[in-house]
Amino acid sequence: MNDLELIFSMLGERATTEITRTKNTHGFVENKGAAIKGGKIAGDARKKLEIETGRKVISRENYLQEPEKRRILKK
Repeated sequence: MNDLELIFSMLGERATTEITRTKNTHGFVENKGAAIKGGKIAGDARKKLEIETGRKVISRENYLQEPEKRRILKK
């Protein structure tokens, strides 16, 4: 992941957290709805940035240079 991918992922997670806290959601169904809303907030922001810049945010780039599993096995 590149920096923007991480930022938009964090935005979705944080938006979801805020929605669940302010609406005091309980149970799977309510939390699923909050997750969908949080994801939409991040998705809409990503799409707006892509329109403004004319460039895609999503990349094939891997944020970690070496997969975590391989690093653990080397130790």
